[in-house]
Amino acid sequence: MATARGLRPREQEARIPHDGRAHVETCPFCKGNEDKTPPTIVALPNEADWEIRIVHNLFPVLGTESDRANISVGMQQIMDGYGHHEVIIDHCKHGMEIHEMSLGHLKMLLGVYRRRMEELFVSDSRIRYVLVFKNFGSAAGASIKHTHSQLIAMPIIPENVYNEVASSHAYYQKFHQCIFCSLIDEALTFEATIYNRGSGEVRRKVDVGQYVIERGERFIAIKPFASRYEWEVHILPLEHSSNFTRATPEDMADLAAVLKRTMQRLDKVLGGAQYNFYFHSTPRCEAFRDCDASYHWHMEICPRTTIPSGFELGSGLFVTTISPEDAARQLREAL
Repeated sequence: MATARGLRPREQEARIPHDGRAHVETCPFCKGNEDKTPPTIVALPNEADWEIRIVHNLFPVLGTESDRANISVGMQQIMDGYGHHEVIIDHCKHGMEIHEMSLGHLKMLLGVYRRRMEELFVSDSRIRYVLVFKNFGSAAGASIKHTHSQLIAMPIIPENVYNEVASSHAYYQKFHQCIFCSLIDEALTFEATIYNRGSGEVRRKVDVGQYVIERGERFIAIKPFASRYEWEVHILPLEHSSNFTRATPEDMADLAAVLKRTMQRLDKVLGGAQYNFYFHSTPRCEAFRDCDASYHWHMEICPRTTIPSGFELGSGLFVTTISPEDAARQLREAL
């Protein structure tokens, strides 16, 4: 955390001007241009008058066309690129952003995420993990401006997910408590004042709720204390749950409300910032079959307000130029 570096001259990631167009003739994701995409997998509420539509990605990261055996050549290990890659067209209107969507539409969209994740696990025994994510803006990896999310189902567990689940399990074995539940408890109940032993000067003060951005009946949005991105926010269920596919319609309704308000706050403070968000949930893996008590599914929102430097890429240490307390305060006060 180096707040003084925020004063130095620097080039930030560009903000994206709001595009309020409902339809763009040349956009393959706009209604009426269905012939420009692969066939529909799912359309809601129906294919003729859809509001959300899922298609196969025309340029997939993984695919089902081949099923070759894995090979090793010396130190080189090669695995076939098997999996499923789908595009979820979030809304029929071209420029509709997440924070502008109605609560009913967001609930339906979140339900589609959950449904497709569950369907792919059930239909393909080779799948070990399904990642649902959204890229907004070219700096965040988006290649088409029409609002959309993506889903990739893969036969492996990504390293960062593996480490997160394994570390959570190790914490649970030591403290008999889910680390994410501990995080929520601290955010809602913990306060402390640390004084200088010699002078008695206050060195650090933690107030109850100072990292809480938004709270619903079932979900909470928290600004992590030590995040990779300056304005990163995590949304978690208040009650312990390890798997997103077990979320109920009531959960989806409250998550929609918390997500909408959180994205409104980020838009108010950052205005057009490019971002990624994604869901982390328990993988399908024999080694993690006893992790229901130790893992807590959640959503991570990562605004791209700065460009990672060589120090960050080379060291793996992320530098933020705003304290988490100030970032959380600005987001709380935004609405």
